[in-house]
Amino acid sequence: MNILPASNKHLIRNAEGFTLIELMVVMVIIALLAALVMPKLFGSVDKASQQSAQTQIEMLGQALDLYRLENRKYPTTEEGLEAIKNYLKKNVPKDPWGSEYVYTAPGDHGDYDLISYGADKTEGGEENNLDIVSWKNFE
Repeated sequence: MNILPASNKHLIRNAEGFTLIELMVVMVIIALLAALVMPKLFGSVDKASQQSAQTQIEMLGQALDLYRLENRKYPTTEEGLEAIKNYLKKNVPKDPWGSEYVYTAPGDHGDYDLISYGADKTEGGEENNLDIVSWKNFE
């Protein structure tokens, strides 16, 4: 069954597609745009992970303060963050990079120290590998 009138058949036969060069130019333009945008996008993701770690540390700090109000002391290092799980709505979270938060009490910087070692999962570091700590705010 032929659905096109005879007068339109010649239009379809004469229609041209894109040439290989035109397709290559479009691909190059898309690659250049991606090369410009992707570093900025991933930089935002890294900063968001660090801010998330800071927020989780603050939330854990509030749960630790509630524990101290009821028990008149912070959990020991040996008791760890598992001691405050009843003060949280969910389980004790891992940091955004999948590691456990490091908790010590008494801490070197206060009653307790909470640390996320960042993306490199080792002490120290800069930029995305920056340690997020409870005694100072992430900038």
